[in-house]
This record gives sequence, C-alpha cells and structure tokens, in this order.
Amino acid sequence: MTNFGEQQEQPATAQAGDETPFFTFASDIDGKSATVSVFRDRIEWYRLPGASGGTLTAGLVNLGTSLFASASTNGKSATGRIPVADMLSVTTSRGLRKTKVSLVAAGTTVDFRVSHADAVRVKSVLKQLILEAHPPMMARLGKSLVSNLTGSQPTLSTWILGGLVAFFALMFAIVGGFPAILVILGMAALVTGVYAIAGRRPWASLPARQTVVVALAASLVFFISGGVVAAAPGAGDIAVAEQPTASATPSASPTPTPTPTPTPGPEFSEEAPVDPTTVSAPTEAASVVAIDTGSTNTTALELLATIPVKGKAAKTGYERTGMFGSAWIDVDQNGCDTRNDILARDLTTITLSGTCRVMTGYLVSPYTASPIAFVRGQDTSAFVQIDHVVALSNAWQTGAQQLTQAQRVSLANDPINLLAVDGRSNAQKGDGDTATWLPSNKAIRCGYVARQVSVKATYGLWVTQAEHDAMTRILGSCTGEMALTSSFTPAPAPVVVAPPAPAPVVAPVPDPEPAPAAPAPAPAPVDVYYENCDAVRAAGAAPIQAGSPGFQPKFDRDKDGIGCDA
Repeated sequence: MTNFGEQQEQPATAQAGDETPFFTFASDIDGKSATVSVFRDRIEWYRLPGASGGTLTAGLVNLGTSLFASASTNGKSATGRIPVADMLSVTTSRGLRKTKVSLVAAGTTVDFRVSHADAVRVKSVLKQLILEAHPPMMARLGKSLVSNLTGSQPTLSTWILGGLVAFFALMFAIVGGFPAILVILGMAALVTGVYAIAGRRPWASLPARQTVVVALAASLVFFISGGVVAAAPGAGDIAVAEQPTASATPSASPTPTPTPTPTPGPEFSEEAPVDPTTVSAPTEAASVVAIDTGSTNTTALELLATIPVKGKAAKTGYERTGMFGSAWIDVDQNGCDTRNDILARDLTTITLSGTCRVMTGYLVSPYTASPIAFVRGQDTSAFVQIDHVVALSNAWQTGAQQLTQAQRVSLANDPINLLAVDGRSNAQKGDGDTATWLPSNKAIRCGYVARQVSVKATYGLWVTQAEHDAMTRILGSCTGEMALTSSFTPAPAPVVVAPPAPAPVVAPVPDPEPAPAAPAPAPAPVDVYYENCDAVRAAGAAPIQAGSPGFQPKFDRDKDGIGCDA
C-alpha cells in the first residue's frame, strides 16, 4: 500500500477549518472499506458504496487529495466525523491480517482496521493531532502512551492464568527440579505468543505486537536454558546416600563425608542383591573346571579360540539361590562377604565399620566412567551394585547346568566375574551377553570382553555364535589383551623329578697275582743203568717205576708197571 503520510501530508502551517486533509489512509470500518481524511480540526471517513471489507484497491486510494476535494465540491457529506476537540486517546491491536487502530472520543469509539505497515504512521499522526489540539491533556495522553507500551491493567483472566502457571511451575519444581521450572515457563510463554499472533487479547495484558516478540523470545530462552541445565555435566551423575548410623573407621586417606541427598537410587536385583546381614561360609571348597592356572595364561583372543560354540540351552530350572547358592557367600573364607570384598577392592578412599563393612567410598563406574560417591543407606546403597560379568542366568544357559553345586557357587562369587558398577548400568545389562550389551564406556570394552572370555574358559562354559563373533570383533582391536586367572584355579602340580640313580658300586680290581715262577728246568737226565734188581736195591731205587731212570722191562715180571717189587 502507498504510504499516504508521505504523499498527502501538507505543510504544518495548514489552519483549522481547511478543506484539504493533510493526511489520508485506507481502512475497514464496520466491515466496509472506507477512506479516512485527517484535517486539523476533525477526522472524516467515507465508506465506498457497495464495497465490502478489504475490497478497496490501491488505485482508488492513490487518487489522494483530489478525490476528497471533488467529493466535498460535489456536496457529498462524510459518512462519519469526529472533531479533534472530542478525541481523547488512540490505541492499536495487531491481528493476523490487519492492525486495529481504536480512536476513543467523547461518547464513542471508532475502530479503523489498517495494514500492519500503515498502523504505526496512522497512530502517530492521530496522537500528534490530539496533543497539538489539547495541550492540557498532555499528561493524560502521555500516560496513555505508557499504558500502550507496558500493557493495560491485569484482568481477572490474567490473575487466573498466572496462578495456574505458578502452580504447575511449583509442581514441576518438586518433581523435576529447576530445569523443569524453566521448561514450564517456556511453554507458558510459547502459548502466550501463539495466542497473541492469532489476534486475541493476550492473557498477560500486553499489547499484541509486544506480546508476540516478548513471549516467543522468552519461550526460546526458557527452553534452551532448561535443556542446558538438565544436560549439564555432572548433573545427577554423583549419587550420594544418607549418612550411616554406625561409627566408621577412617581409611588411611580420609576425605570429607559426601553430602547426603534423599533422591532414591536404583533397586537391587535378585541376581545382585545387597550384602547379607551375616557372613556365611560355603559347605564345600571353591572349585573350577580349569585344570590349573596355566590354561588361562594367554591372550584373551587365543583363549576364545578354545571355547566351544553352541546354541543357548533352555532357562528351565534356573533359580539364583537354589542353583548358585545364597548371595555373597564367603567363598574365599577371609571372613567378609563377597559384596564387601568387591566394594573394598574397586572403591577408593573407603571407610569401614569393623573389618569388612564398607560404609563410604568413591567409585568411577567402569561401564560409564561417571563418578559415584557411595554412602551406605537404605535408599541409596544400590547406587553401587556388584555386576556378574557373565550373568548367572546366561551361565545357566551356556553350560552351568552341568557344573557341580560347588563350581556354581564359586562362579557366583569369583572375583574375576565381579565388578562394582553403577546400578543403572547393571539394570540395563540384565543377563545380556557381548552380542546384546556392551558398556557405553568404549575404553573398558576390551577388558570387559577379556574378563567374560576368562570366566567362560575357567568354568567350562560355551558361547553362542553371535557372542563369539562379537567377542572376536572387540578383541580384534586389542589382540594383546591378556586373559585373567581366577584365584580359585589351582596352581599347576609340581613336576616330580626322580632322584638320579646312584652310581653302581664298582668293586676294586685286585692287583693281578704275580705270575708263578717258572719251574726250574729239570736237570738234564743222567744215564742210569742197573744190571739187575740186586743193583737196583743196592742203589736204593727199588721198587722202580716204569719210566724212572734205569727202569728196564725185565725188572717188572708181573707186568704191573713196578719193577723189583718182590
């Protein structure tokens, strides 16, 4: 639309009673298109015959001053007229398509509906005309200007809706804290802005145009602020329980006692309950399937290759206490239940009641890397729970049904199968395996999977194909990750080395006997001759043997080999 203020405005020296308007504009009045002429002493408007609201064309309006001059010359009278002396105030209200300019005069109010672009100029001209014609009313009109900028007085609906907003903000504050208050205020501001855009009177009693800008800006600020506060690092991350009633023995490095909060934490589960009131010992010694510690002295990836791959067995018959014993039995027989053993192992700066009961401590949950200030309490001890890395239900379906009762009790209390974690992650995991659940903290995944592989190998359990594939994928990024060895696994049997056989006793070799002396050579035979036996006898040789020197056959008459024997 043409800006008639610039085209039609006359010099400021025009006098009251002039027949030429110094300002004209197009408007809808009572649903009819009209043209409005502004004089120094009055305002007149002329409805166009047969024209309904919004049918006035730019071409007609552009006739400007000439149209009104000819109308007056032809004797046509104005449809409506208000003397400046009767004019009191002017206000505007922005709608969807047009802005309503309300002129309040003595005994009447006229609403001009003009384009948004012309509304500011029309309002300014009318106000200036009132001020010039009525100097004593300057203060009252100035107050009207302020009222238009700051809004009218609150109405009953303002108080009702404001009370509802305050009520819901209080309820949200109780349930969700400060971020919830910001969100509810943002919603209220958004509804107000949309209501004002629709052309309705804003419930907050603000002018429509200002309401739209303020409300939409406020809603954006409140929504963003609420989201930032709710997602602020550490908001709700540190869980603190109420103070313990038992006296606590400070650790070597005491720290200030965490501030308690009544906000309830996660609940304990049947598989990982709270520590027992009394410590109970197992009826049998700890037992595992692995032969000795040498079987797990390798990398987790190499150990995985030794684990069978099978489908899951039915869960039928699984019962935590009946199949795996009462929770947290003192399997290692150190006098403390297993839950307090693991709390003391995984938490830092702990305080104890007695020798076993952990009362306070600090944990960075391995599953989320989020900090938890643990203080024992009825509603908050469950902020820190002990997770079975290989869930007992999963173990039951992958081979634990074939274990002895002592082996299952050991599995439920074996430190390599237990980690202190945040309760929320433990609840989310349930009995999931590597294929269905992994910690959100990616830095711990290699160690987590290596621990699962170690437990399954130690207790002779198997893995499913999907579980095997997931484990292989995770361990493929850390091939050097070592498997863990259970403290319940026996050490290798000592190698018995047979003592060396004693050296055979070697009998001393006797010195060789001296060779017998060679017999002295027989003296050379001496020729002897006996004439007869008398000679033999005379020589003293009788009787004489055959072969003896001097023997002659004639001496042996009886042929017995002896001669001269008679």
